[in-house]
Amino acid sequence: MQPLSDRQNTIVSLARTVGRVTVEELAARFDVTPQTIRRDLNELCDLRVLSRTHGGAVIASSVENLAYEARRFIAADEKRAIGTAAAALIPHECSLFINIGTTTEEVATALTNHQNLLIITNNLNVAMALYRCPTIEVIVAGGVVRRSDGAVVGSSAVDLIRQFKVDLAVIGASALDDDGSLLDYDPREVAVARAIIDNARRVLLVCDQTKLERSAPVRIGHMSEIDAFVTDQLVSVKLRDVCATYGVNVIETSAADAAPPNLMKLR
Repeated sequence: MQPLSDRQNTIVSLARTVGRVTVEELAARFDVTPQTIRRDLNELCDLRVLSRTHGGAVIASSVENLAYEARRFIAADEKRAIGTAAAALIPHECSLFINIGTTTEEVATALTNHQNLLIITNNLNVAMALYRCPTIEVIVAGGVVRRSDGAVVGSSAVDLIRQFKVDLAVIGASALDDDGSLLDYDPREVAVARAIIDNARRVLLVCDQTKLERSAPVRIGHMSEIDAFVTDQLVSVKLRDVCATYGVNVIETSAADAAPPNLMKLR
């Protein structure tokens, strides 16, 4: 699968801003033929980023997540930077949870040189990225494997997670609300994320700014439960105020200042 083109990324941004895009308007904007735009829209709809309408497309439903492979290509560079910055906050010789998500997978990828980690995850992609590392022990939660993304969900996964009390949880979310709510789509996934938050001494949230442009129907929790939030850019003034109110350490990878070296010393 090829990454989204610059034109397709712009189309998605426009659709998120105005809710709907038309073939005619896009063809004029990019100075290309309607056939070219239709091909772009068809590809984006195949990835479930957009949904086709007569003469154009709309952003995909807020009650269904984007296809997992499509999510890998949205803000890919930003997610990689977030993963690197988040991994820099994680000390050697600690235990941590990592949940499902394309951004949490970038954190896992950046942890391969860490020493003496114990990682418990419900994300098969994280397990595959780390299980060969000689200084990292990986425990995978048991339960139903969701075919769409390799997430292990359900009561068995929750029960295993509750057996641990770890130093740090690394979590993602499908959407963020201005009031500080962390949101997702699947109640089974949220139950696992909830258990992860409840059984970690510190919680690190990793999300790129596009999560503020989305909505999802199931509540994971609130920003008040987060110790540090690593993002590319926090554009919402309201959410920044929420983070300040609850003492959340916001780390923006687009900012010039360096991240603190050790998350465990934040509180």
